[in-house]
Amino acid sequence: MTGSLTATPADVETDEEFRARLRAFLTDHHPGKRPRDVVEGRAWHKAWLARLFDAGFAGPSFPREYGGMDLPFTRQVIYQEEYNRARVPGPQGTGLGIAAPTLVKYGTEEQKQQFLRPMIRGDKVWAQGYSEPEAGSDLPSLRTTARREGDSYVVDGQKVWNTHADYADILFTLVRTGTPESRQKGITYLLIDAHAPGVTVRPLRDITGGTHFSEIFFDAVRVPVANRIGEENEGWPLVRTSLGHERAAGAMNQAALYRRVVTELTALAKERGLTADPLVRDRLADFEVRVRIMRYTGMRVIADIVSRGEPGPASSTSRLFITTFEQDLHEFAVDMLGADGLLLRDDPRSVQRGRWVGGFLSTRASTIGAGTAEIQRNTIAEQVLGLPRDPAMPPR
Repeated sequence: MTGSLTATPADVETDEEFRARLRAFLTDHHPGKRPRDVVEGRAWHKAWLARLFDAGFAGPSFPREYGGMDLPFTRQVIYQEEYNRARVPGPQGTGLGIAAPTLVKYGTEEQKQQFLRPMIRGDKVWAQGYSEPEAGSDLPSLRTTARREGDSYVVDGQKVWNTHADYADILFTLVRTGTPESRQKGITYLLIDAHAPGVTVRPLRDITGGTHFSEIFFDAVRVPVANRIGEENEGWPLVRTSLGHERAAGAMNQAALYRRVVTELTALAKERGLTADPLVRDRLADFEVRVRIMRYTGMRVIADIVSRGEPGPASSTSRLFITTFEQDLHEFAVDMLGADGLLLRDDPRSVQRGRWVGGFLSTRASTIGAGTAEIQRNTIAEQVLGLPRDPAMPPR
């Protein structure tokens, strides 16, 4: 049976019946192969997200009154497993995993009604505006300013390393409304129309040859005060919520994804006759163990969110584990392929369209994005293990 969630009330449907229904929907309505043209691909992606939402299969962790599924813990795990098994596209932009939980916790009812449903349905693409040229891991040093003029803020400054900003509709952005020295006590959380006058987005070409990141310039951009989440100068608690959910959002998703990737890498090693090598077998066994740990760690993060409403500092453990794992896995894959591991997707002789070397290059940034590996280790040391604070770090 396929269709909306209302067709089978949660209180009479077993977990396995839910899994079967979700799997049937994803199989029967699979969107097919993504078009090569960028514009067509984005339209195809949006159409899929709208179909998913209209059938009641979007936003597994979000409240039903805003278009989500409000699934309990076990079904969120099932959802991520089945979604990745089906190989269908996930959300566009970074809003659903980062901004949406912040809106649910800190937004007004009017803001939730206005923003959440279009975000979950994929009608609006959201991108993050946090990092700056002089404020990456040390976000409290950000310099983008917002001065109040009546019912608006006037925003000036620059952001960088913004994923999906080149086609975003809304930028969830950190600005300084306090003094230059106010650090986290003078930060405000604003939602900025990406198409507003004064907003300029410039894509940045990365090591893979793609333009996955952008820089954003704000030149006297007017933002309604109604688009402020929380109170003025009190945006730092929202930042911590956003960053925690950013680190947690990919936990089960990445675990399900890499469950498949490890299986495919093992199959490739067998296909190339490399599993007779005990060193190759040892590394593959190590990845198998680690991907299972990743799954259980992801389940723990989701359980924390379900029980406490927040992922907590343990999300840094999951984030650090995933980023080092994906770097190790792709380094091994490229080494295993030898000279063939140097060929990118546009080379007709490339192995599996160059996916492994592409992954190797793209995961160089894994231990930088969403807080560097060093930041994650500091969080784990101080907030999970209770060790003394690093005196070299900037003051909170």
